[in-house]
Amino acid sequence: MTIRAVVWDVDDTLFDYTSADREGMRAHLAAEGLLAGWGSAEAALVRWREITDRQWARFSAGELSFEDQRRDRVRVFLETELTDAEADDWFRRYLAHYEAVWALFPDVLPALDALAAGFRHAVLSNSSLHVQDHKLRTLGVHDRFEAVLCAAELGVSKPAAGAFLAACEALELAPHQVAYVGDHPEIDGRGAADAGLLSVWIDRHGASSGPATRADTPVGPHRIASLAELPAILRADTRFGAPSTFR
Repeated sequence: MTIRAVVWDVDDTLFDYTSADREGMRAHLAAEGLLAGWGSAEAALVRWREITDRQWARFSAGELSFEDQRRDRVRVFLETELTDAEADDWFRRYLAHYEAVWALFPDVLPALDALAAGFRHAVLSNSSLHVQDHKLRTLGVHDRFEAVLCAAELGVSKPAAGAFLAACEALELAPHQVAYVGDHPEIDGRGAADAGLLSVWIDRHGASSGPATRADTPVGPHRIASLAELPAILRADTRFGAPSTFR
């Protein structure tokens, strides 16, 4: 089968979210005079991420608006009752520190350059268009993608097949003509494979193990450590009849 387009995840795939999140939180807590109370930025970040995951799940379930999930993240993290305006102001100050350390991974631009002539490109993210559109523009790569789709606007999130199929529909391509590249083995890797796309899991940190390929899923995600490996996979798609490279 010929792959004609690549759909990309953003956070921790193109954009070094983990590093920016850590360093942005460190700078923000220091500016707010809160760092000493946490002992370390790492401890604060663990708590922030736990809260973010919980509030994002509520947003995904339709319990909260995008803005309200942000406000509740701040309230729970600070353990303080805040007005909407106060929570918004705190989050804006955090965003300023966070955005100051945004960066692409070093292998992103070489990979996009190598694939520019032979493939179409789009984005599918479990975030909002407002957030990811701004991020891609700030990072200087927005024009590399002909479509940017996000869960908040789609009304469906990865790993649901509907999210991946929406990206295929936006490109007017069948799933088997589209590759998906993401950093999460289940949300991205398994979700894309189950939806019928060529699935590529970017495992930058060398996870020691991943979920085994299920018996009812004949082909699982390809696993790579660098985007430098991606062109060879896309130009030699042997999903059907070939063993899975998910390991």
